[in-house]
Amino acid sequence: MKQYVAVVARYDENGRIEPRQIQWNDGRVFEIDRVIDRKRRASMKAGGSGIRYTVRILGKERYLYLEENRWFVETGEES
Repeated sequence: MKQYVAVVARYDENGRIEPRQIQWNDGRVFEIDRVIDRKRRASMKAGGSGIRYTVRILGKERYLYLEENRWFVETGEES
């Protein structure tokens, strides 16, 4: 299942997007420590596709997707 989230991102002069922070619907905010990878991929758990960012948050790797103009994470994983 998809959990849409608010994301603070940096756009560079070449149009490259780098997510910096995720905000859950309940107001919790998590800094993205590092963007490890980004590739166009489908979400096998939640459906849909877009750019999948592999990010490190609090020392754990997570997938963050940019699907058209919305960001989501796959639910069902440990937050």
